[in-house]
Amino acid sequence: MMGKILIVDDENEIADLLEFYLNNEGYGVIIANTGEDAIHVVENSSDNIDLALLDIMLPDIDGFTVLKTIRENSFFPVIMVTARIEDIDKIKGLTIGADDYITKPFNPLEVVARVKAQLRRTKSYNKTQELEFIDINGLHIELASHKVSINEKEIDLTPLEYDILLYLAKNKGRIISSEELFTNIWNERYLGNNNTVMAHIARLREKMSEDARNPKFIKTVWGVGYIIE
Repeated sequence: MMGKILIVDDENEIADLLEFYLNNEGYGVIIANTGEDAIHVVENSSDNIDLALLDIMLPDIDGFTVLKTIRENSFFPVIMVTARIEDIDKIKGLTIGADDYITKPFNPLEVVARVKAQLRRTKSYNKTQELEFIDINGLHIELASHKVSINEKEIDLTPLEYDILLYLAKNKGRIISSEELFTNIWNERYLGNNNTVMAHIARLREKMSEDARNPKFIKTVWGVGYIIE
């Protein structure tokens, strides 16, 4: 089996459709039709889950609440599946810890492709253990535990935020374009008007208590990309 996917959706037809396509690709599936069911699964079986497809609109509690609970217990990727397309919802989800978004109605093959991309990213970075840690001017990254601290104060990052920071840190002194960052972290083709990288960098800086105008660690090279010096 290639991995275990948690599907959280109260619409049985959608859940069954996703299960069918994911099963065909060799993935195991757990289905939860309510937020409470999803939280129960996460709290009792999180070690067996590799990724979650999480609907925002659920009959009891919303997907954002479920996502918060997931992030308190686990670090597996979460793709939000929603009929709501407002930017505020996307920003809220990314802030809490979502890794990607799919909007209904969707092509199930696209969902499978997004799942594969997230799992490839996670697998790739889990293999990156040639160093025990990275230290850059008070920024400390533990590669085995994925713990990040600044001046010995630990900061809480989502898996995606950690991957972005690690990629920049491992390429210390080199300017990384948004295209390179997106291609290597999301494992998808970069579109020129894609502001996903910018949004995640902004959130990462906020968690690192960076001055947006004069950041100490992640610096912007306007028109080119980002660099940790």
